[in-house]
Amino acid sequence: MKIYYYPSCSTCKKALKWLDINGIIYEKKHIVEANLTTKEIEDIFKKSGLPIQKLFNTSGRVYKELNLKDKLKDMSEKEKIELLASDGMLLKRPVLVNRVFALIGFKEENYKENLLNRENKI
Repeated sequence: MKIYYYPSCSTCKKALKWLDINGIIYEKKHIVEANLTTKEIEDIFKKSGLPIQKLFNTSGRVYKELNLKDKLKDMSEKEKIELLASDGMLLKRPVLVNRVFALIGFKEENYKENLLNRENKI
């Protein structure tokens, strides 16, 4: 299991603390330095079960500078995936991903449901 995070992100810090407290083994990856490929972004998107727009960090500086609020509605899914792969700061974080699912952002109830309440922890 990998968690893509940004060191100064308070939400990421909460997620990492929760994982540690609950004894979940994971590999940390800096969301910018990881240079996620379009294939990896597509995998995260499919495993998340969310609409592609939910993968964007809408409160981030890069999102606002690129005026993506207006531009995304005219872009194809492929273009959005390529855009997300172009800059890790565009991804909502943290991103927790394993072979079965991807969790975007940190909501304790989602982490509990997917990591503690499963019979087969992955």
